[in-house]
Amino acid sequence: MENVGNVLHAVGIRKGARYRAWLLLLLSLIYASSFIDRIFIAVVGQSIKVDMNLTDLQLGVLGGLAFSLFYASLGIPMARLADRMNRITLISVSIVAWSVMTVLCGTAGNFMQLLLYRLGVGIGEAGSTPTAHSLISDEFPEGRRATAMAIYALGPPLGAIGGAIGGGWIAQHFGWRPAFWVVGVPGLILGIIAYLTLREPERGAMDRVAAVNAERNSSLRAIVAILARSPLFLQLLFGTVIGAFAQYGINLFIPAYLTREFGLNAAQAGMIFGLTIGVGGAIGTTFGGWLADKRGATDPRWYAWVPGWGTLLGFVPLALAFLQSDWHVAAALIFLATILLSSWNGPTFAAIHGLVAPRMRATTSAFVFLLMNFIGQGGGPAFIGFLSDHLAARLFAGGDYAKVCHFARGAHGAMGAALDSPLAHACADASSSGLRYAMLSMCVLLVWAAFHYLLAVRHVAKRC
Repeated sequence: MENVGNVLHAVGIRKGARYRAWLLLLLSLIYASSFIDRIFIAVVGQSIKVDMNLTDLQLGVLGGLAFSLFYASLGIPMARLADRMNRITLISVSIVAWSVMTVLCGTAGNFMQLLLYRLGVGIGEAGSTPTAHSLISDEFPEGRRATAMAIYALGPPLGAIGGAIGGGWIAQHFGWRPAFWVVGVPGLILGIIAYLTLREPERGAMDRVAAVNAERNSSLRAIVAILARSPLFLQLLFGTVIGAFAQYGINLFIPAYLTREFGLNAAQAGMIFGLTIGVGGAIGTTFGGWLADKRGATDPRWYAWVPGWGTLLGFVPLALAFLQSDWHVAAALIFLATILLSSWNGPTFAAIHGLVAPRMRATTSAFVFLLMNFIGQGGGPAFIGFLSDHLAARLFAGGDYAKVCHFARGAHGAMGAALDSPLAHACADASSSGLRYAMLSMCVLLVWAAFHYLLAVRHVAKRC
């Protein structure tokens, strides 16, 4: 491996701007791979639900809590390692670990096995994003950091495009199990490439700090104390966590909603999900980081204004999307909302990294991800699944909804010979309406998230 790495270095991949471009490209692809593995349950969720006869709550647990339980709780220990050890080795091993777990998801025979494999995906991914954030901050100066973070954050939209469209097509034609096998393999390749071509950068080189300070490790307690005393950090954190709770929950169930409400198949729902969330997310993330760096050069309050106004304005089209009877209109509104709601990432993390020293950054990102993923990704999908089941039961007029529609074989369109029976339609209508109202309820939380982002504006001015 060392010889291969030397050859790659000899052709210039490590030189200056070219290396930084390669670093961002590769880290973005790694992030895309991790996001595919993370949210692929959303793409094949309806198929798994029918095959394993699951409730929406169980589907929400698989898509959220099962992943985020270890992903969030191990994020800080892994970030502490990233602040101390070689970050390239750490991120390479992490990629291979979560990719293997994703492949195993396709072999699960029941809910509990799938739950355990999803826990494994979370364990592997815990060492990825905080480590990548630390690498980026040591390769790019403050004036370019929000843009670099935004480019890195293109990973999830790219993952949504590839995973949703390609994975949805595979699931439609070959089943959801082979789809997991296919989406897990690229991560194994990326892990090897990262190990061979990336370098460990000097800590703090882009911050003009003394070498001794760049190399100094701070205790976890000291880092938490610094962050807890920062009103800017707290308001950005509240906005991020509340927004994540709403967005993760809504996004996980968009393919299922399109299938239930409009009768689309897995390939169609996956394509719409990939294009709206993926392309919309890429546009919003890139523009948000670029705008914050451009306008923030003269007025740093833009690092809070961009996520604040993006989140507030994004609430309107997203809520309207779940009131439509035409899927074309609904998809267009989701696309617009995603552009606006994706603007937070680059500006938020750039502002947060500006508050701490170089060897605190991976831990700081991990602390944000701890709450964002445990509360947001862990709680959001589970809560919306619980709310959907509860509302569907209230709307169902055919008796005990759980007994009749979930545990009788054939809930949600799998009733075989009885597919066109009145009872089958009643179950499907209740399921669709329950999910619609649950998603509308979650949209309201985005206004709350925007409130905290906009409160952060006054504290950005104090920091400068």
